[in-house]
Amino acid sequence: MSPLKRKKLGKIRIELDKLDNSLIKIIKKRTNLVKKVLELKDKKNQIIDQKRINNILRNIKKKSVKNKIDPKITNRIWKNMIWAYIEYEKKNFKKK
Repeated sequence: MSPLKRKKLGKIRIELDKLDNSLIKIIKKRTNLVKKVLELKDKKNQIIDQKRINNILRNIKKKSVKNKIDPKITNRIWKNMIWAYIEYEKKNFKKK
């Protein structure tokens, strides 16, 4: 890699790091909302709502296409995020 390309790469990576920092803040906000949702659930079988999951993924696909993002990328990201939060809810579910 040429020195010029290396310099450009370094700048892009700095921007990616800034974006990652923003994402962490967003994930923290999302986690706090998930905690509130979990407090409202009475039974463990309420944790997985397949209809809602399908609806979320369908909407993400539409938004991805509209914004010219490969829907395979966003689908994988959201599926992983959804299942990570499902595991979080299962682990933190407290019977009432």
